[in-house]
Amino acid sequence: MALAVSAPGKVLLAGGYLVLDRNYTGLVFGLSARINVISQDIQASPGVHINEIIVKSPQFLKAEWRYGYHLTQEDGGIKTIQLQGGVSSSAKGNPFVETTLNYVLTYITRRAAYGTTKTLKPVTLTILADNDYYSSPTSSSAGIKGSGSGNRFAGYSTTLEDAHKTGLGSSAALVTALTASLLSHYLDSSLFNLATDEGKRILHNLAQAAHCAAQGKVGSGFDVAAAVYGSSHYRRFSPSILSSLPEAGKPGFSAKLFSVVNGKDAESTWDTEVVKDAVSLPKGVAVRMCDVDCGSQTVGMVKQVLAWRAAQPQEAKELWDELQRRNEKLASVLKEGKTEEIRPAVHAIRELVRKMGKESGVPIEPDSQKELLDALEEGVEGVYGGVVPGAGGYDALALLVKDDEETTRRLEEFLQGWSAKKGGKVKLMEVSGEMEGARKENLLKYQGWV
Repeated sequence: MALAVSAPGKVLLAGGYLVLDRNYTGLVFGLSARINVISQDIQASPGVHINEIIVKSPQFLKAEWRYGYHLTQEDGGIKTIQLQGGVSSSAKGNPFVETTLNYVLTYITRRAAYGTTKTLKPVTLTILADNDYYSSPTSSSAGIKGSGSGNRFAGYSTTLEDAHKTGLGSSAALVTALTASLLSHYLDSSLFNLATDEGKRILHNLAQAAHCAAQGKVGSGFDVAAAVYGSSHYRRFSPSILSSLPEAGKPGFSAKLFSVVNGKDAESTWDTEVVKDAVSLPKGVAVRMCDVDCGSQTVGMVKQVLAWRAAQPQEAKELWDELQRRNEKLASVLKEGKTEEIRPAVHAIRELVRKMGKESGVPIEPDSQKELLDALEEGVEGVYGGVVPGAGGYDALALLVKDDEETTRRLEEFLQGWSAKKGGKVKLMEVSGEMEGARKENLLKYQGWV
């Protein structure tokens, strides 16, 4: 049996930092760049029983991980152990993959067979990332494959750890796609169906739990919500929902995870708000991304902003309340199709974001990013406005632009000139905003890779 699923990346157009607090919301767009996972049964020799899951990311060097799995005592669920593999295997672990396997396989065994591993046949999971997740793809022998995929999946001459991420939410998309793949592969459609509201609810809750554990912190979860549901107006879940979960393999983990994911008791009722119809783009307007090939240490930036908020609670509250109002104004401008109001709405947000950065000592909109955004607005016809999205810093810029070939051409020419003049490397990415979340895919898209 083989099947394919994908989950989109994200851009938090408005609501950076605010989205960490349930009193505030974020305006998040899914992106056309997707993480794809193809699952295939491993055929064992007759009479041979193996407990093995192979995870491969063939676009990168030494990106193969082999896992054994077993049922732990005292209802601790499934625990995976990384096995030594061949020349293509990485000795270094992948916490996002390993944590997701522990969580999802535990849920599956409890859902399908009440705590046994009978349903877990050996499987190979192949991960393919659309090119825009990483800067500067360079062809390697790994990437010259796939007659059905064109140039969609580049090969990289680096390991996954050394690749330059562009900040599109690859870890959340990976965890979500892996979770959806495993649930779809092992569970009957009567128990899990990705196309249904109930299937998406289970996927969301389980992927949030696994992603938070893999990160070592709770986070706001907007990136996982975008990977599951696509573009939406998002209010985070209460951190207490996941705080009572034991570690994978510890006593009681299986029962508690099952209860939390299903959200059926008062203690674990999810209060996430994902409002799909509150978000849309005017006809003829697109979200486009600019890669500046630097990257930011988001976790450190968030800690510093939250420290400032704790030290100056009144000043921070006034700023955040006003920023929330301006973010909601942008959402309504976009939904109502008022293109002439996009630029002032974006400028109003950027003004307060810079103020927050100055007060907290965090480069949320660094001078170099401000200079580029201002120059794009002034120098390129068809650019309505742009922001440094999410937590800010030096990740990819998000632009609201006229959705036509002429604007794209003008943007590419401008950025080429800017890179030559400034000595950096700034380019327009292929990716654009997309409304849809996680979905099943046609296997023909991955010919030559699986």
